[in-house]
Amino acid sequence: MTTSLKNTFPTFDKLMNPLLSTLVALGDSGSIEEIYEKVIELEQFDETITSILHNAEKSNQTELSYRLAWARTYLKKYGFLENSSRGVWTITQRAKEQTTINPQQVVKAVREIEKNNSKKTNAQSIQKELELLQLDDLNEIDEILEWKDDLYLILTQKISPDAFERLAQRLLRECGFIQVEVTGKTGDGGIDGKGIARINGLMSFHVIFQCKKYQGSVSASEIRDFRGAMVGRADKGLFITTGTFTSSAIKEATRDGAPPIDLIDGEHLAEKLKELQLGVKTEMVEKVTVDSDWFLSL
Repeated sequence: MTTSLKNTFPTFDKLMNPLLSTLVALGDSGSIEEIYEKVIELEQFDETITSILHNAEKSNQTELSYRLAWARTYLKKYGFLENSSRGVWTITQRAKEQTTINPQQVVKAVREIEKNNSKKTNAQSIQKELELLQLDDLNEIDEILEWKDDLYLILTQKISPDAFERLAQRLLRECGFIQVEVTGKTGDGGIDGKGIARINGLMSFHVIFQCKKYQGSVSASEIRDFRGAMVGRADKGLFITTGTFTSSAIKEATRDGAPPIDLIDGEHLAEKLKELQLGVKTEMVEKVTVDSDWFLSL
């Protein structure tokens, strides 16, 4: 991020009130994706802001998404937000009673909470907490889980475009698509493959997909080019990228009167690979406890 843009970019604390307003506009709750898109709409952020990546070498997360994540975290610790296991964020009754907040007061209160909590931990944990509280330069704090960093590096720099297309093919098959083929024809408007999506065994849709192994943001013009290539050849389009989509690209994908195109960005791709255990394994640590009451009841 250039110095001039960084100086004008809203800090995480200045995004707190817009975040609360966004959730109210969404009906008091919303997914991370819904919140992100609505903030852009309400705050009228242009693509010079929304296309900036937090760390292009490590992940596809935008700087705006990164700072909104910290705003959510602070507001949750302050008691104004809560989130479910499915990633839906909701404003609390306290937030409904006080529609705006003083960001500086929130930051001060949360840091005080963290300091009090750290006193109950050992010296190593205390040091870690204190390091995390140094939020003056958000670029020094990496919120992305390490496994996503590793996956992003592999997908964007270590595997070939052909391998990425085969990964997309496998992903669609695991999701229930049939007759999935990778075409990869040059000069075919970016179409990389096709398949048939089955819905409950009763309905089916012919889908054309494009795979973009990319570290930047996919623009609206690329969505339009893809749509132009798919018209008359499929019911729906699917655009899969390791990067992100600009706000205008998202709007173009769902434009009224145009053939619909579903979008899968790098974040969604990572979560789906983890869910399906395609190259991403979740290891559970076994915890063994002895139930003394059970023995004593014998």
